[in-house]
Amino acid sequence: LKGIGIIASYAALAKLADIFIDKILKKLASRTAMTYDDHLIDFAHAPICWTIFGLGILHALLIEPLSVPWDAVLPAIIKSCILFAWMLSLMQTLDRLTEENLHKIDIQSKLSTDVVLFFKNLFRVIAIVASLLILLSIWKVNLTPLFASAGIAGIALALAAKDTLANLFGGISIFMDRTFKVGDYIVIDDVNRGEVKEIGIRSTRIKTRDDMMITIPNSIIANSKIINESAPVPSFRLRVPVSVAYGSNIDKVEEVLLAVAYNSPDLLKEPKPNVKLRSLGSSSLDFELLVWVVDPSRRGLELHFLLKAVYQAFHDHGIVIPFQQMDIHIDNAQ
Repeated sequence: LKGIGIIASYAALAKLADIFIDKILKKLASRTAMTYDDHLIDFAHAPICWTIFGLGILHALLIEPLSVPWDAVLPAIIKSCILFAWMLSLMQTLDRLTEENLHKIDIQSKLSTDVVLFFKNLFRVIAIVASLLILLSIWKVNLTPLFASAGIAGIALALAAKDTLANLFGGISIFMDRTFKVGDYIVIDDVNRGEVKEIGIRSTRIKTRDDMMITIPNSIIANSKIINESAPVPSFRLRVPVSVAYGSNIDKVEEVLLAVAYNSPDLLKEPKPNVKLRSLGSSSLDFELLVWVVDPSRRGLELHFLLKAVYQAFHDHGIVIPFQQMDIHIDNAQ
């Protein structure tokens, strides 16, 4: 009877904890802007109550000595049940967090869903392994041979899956460094240029202007030079080389080029367009028109429109665009 009374007391205490968490803590958490405190309370709510009740049973088992083997088996069963309650609550919390993050990804399109699912599964595996180790410790299983075998198996697995692990850690480094995100225009090693369509666990997919999808392993990207044309802001500076004939009025050329830039509706007016005389070439004065495009995806289109407008403006103002030629002088001397 004394043991039953102890269990009943702990059951009442567990119920009080349930009411306190449900009626007070959850209301306080709902008033904050953060959602992590809500998830933390939901995670700990049921396990705390079951832990209190389980401690009551363990306390009751200490009242009267049990016979062998029940003196070791029953406490281990109770502790295993408590561990299972915490483990189950953790899995449910991970599922809820994953659903919320996947919903944010669908709205913001910042990250591949594979990455979120990868971290969910990674945390799940870590939690399961940790729980199994605790469970074996509860049942007093010697873990030394297990750790030795796991070390040998881990080395063999790492050697066999070297490339896969390199891609995996490359994907994690891309995610942590935030080098680029989905929707950015990037150039990899001055060769591959395009829009990032997906950042996965093993590879990253880039769509070029030719509508070709390039899949690059993350291990290669992690060790490559990356130019992000969309960072820190989406606007992109376009450099347009322009050559005019010697003898042209330099001030007039600059005035015409700036007028073309300011009259182009799709170019940004801030930062202001600029014209620079870059070199005195072998047969031309070489200028460079510097303008800002609202988005890197429009680089080719804006270059097309600018070159057409520059050619027409030079034609209207009588500015000559030179072409390469060779002058041959014949010496008539005998």
